[in-house]
Amino acid sequence: MSAAALAAAACAAPKIRRLGRVDYEATLAQMRAFTDARDADTPDELWLLEHPPVFTQGQAGKVEHVLAAGDIPVVQADRGGQVTYHGPGQLVVYFLIDLHRRGFGIRSLVTRIEQGMIGVLRQYGIVAYADPAAPGVYVDDAAGTRMKIGSLGLRVRKGCTYHGLALNVAMDLEPFSRINPCGYQGLRMTQTSALGGPRQVGEAGDALLEHLLAQLENPNPASTEDGRP
Repeated sequence: MSAAALAAAACAAPKIRRLGRVDYEATLAQMRAFTDARDADTPDELWLLEHPPVFTQGQAGKVEHVLAAGDIPVVQADRGGQVTYHGPGQLVVYFLIDLHRRGFGIRSLVTRIEQGMIGVLRQYGIVAYADPAAPGVYVDDAAGTRMKIGSLGLRVRKGCTYHGLALNVAMDLEPFSRINPCGYQGLRMTQTSALGGPRQVGEAGDALLEHLLAQLENPNPASTEDGRP
C-alpha cells in the first residue's frame, strides 16, 4: 500500500456492524478470526451488540472476584481487566482497530473510548468522568459516592485491537452483586436509564456512535473535558 493509501486508510471511518443480541463466546471467536485474517488493507470496524447473561473474566482475573455466579456462565476472555457482567439492556461496542495505521497507542485509544462515553452522557445531562488508575467511566450520586456506568477492556494482537466497551443502559444490575465488578469490592453500578439518559440500547448506540467516531478523529483526546464541573 502506498503512503497516500495508508494515510487515507488511517483517516477512514470504521465500518459499523450492528449485530443485535449475540452469544459471547461465538462473538469472541469471530473477533479473533477477524484480527488474525486482517492485513494492512482491511478496514477498521466497530461492532454494536448485546450479549445474553454472561460473566467474563479478564486475563488477570482472580477467581475470588466471582462471589456467586449461580446460573450465569463464567467465560475466560483474553482482554485486559478483571471480571465483569454482560447482559440484555447493556450496550457493547467492540473496536477492531489497526493501531499502527491510525498512529494510536493503546492508552490513547482507551482515552478516546472513555471520552466518547463521557461525551454522550453529557449530551443527556449526566456528569461523568474517567479515572486513569481505574479504566472506565463513573458518575457520583448525591452523596458523592462513585458508581460505575461504563466499563472497557481491550486486547492487542498483531498491532490491532479487539474487545471494547460496555455501557449500562436499561439492564438488570443484580448480577453485578455476584461479583466484585472489575475487581473492586463494593463498587456500585448504575445505568443511563436511571439517570435520565437513554432507555433503549438502540438509542444509546446511535448517540454513542457519533461521539466515538469523533474521538477516533480527535488528534488530542486528552484535551477533551472529563465531564466534571
